[in-house]
Amino acid sequence: MAFDAGFGAIAFLIARVLFGGLLAFQGLNHFLNVSEMAGYAEAKGIPAAKASVLLSGGVLLFGGLGITFGVFPAIAAGAIALFLLVTTPTMHNFWAVPEDQQQAEMTHFIKNAELLGAALVFLALGSESWAYALL
Repeated sequence: MAFDAGFGAIAFLIARVLFGGLLAFQGLNHFLNVSEMAGYAEAKGIPAAKASVLLSGGVLLFGGLGITFGVFPAIAAGAIALFLLVTTPTMHNFWAVPEDQQQAEMTHFIKNAELLGAALVFLALGSESWAYALL
């Protein structure tokens, strides 16, 4: 890989920690706030809302930690990309909410689309050897 040493390796590690660490934190937040998040998911029409929150929390935690530590990075990034591909239009459907909620939902939709782009970059690099990876 082009950045397996020097500044490139450090910058890539920082990107992994920021991206993966914050995703893992979001996953942990799913477990710490199951009731509130399940209520929101239920309001969005998600079946088995509590189970969906727990499952999505697990995906975020697994994927985030995998990217952060470079453990099975292709699987971790693929899980995050799939999660974002499914949840972004489902949970942040700004086109189908009342006008007073559209801006907030659009902001979340755009944020998730940006995260999906980053996840795809990590997925594309998943078959490479990552500097400072645990495995």
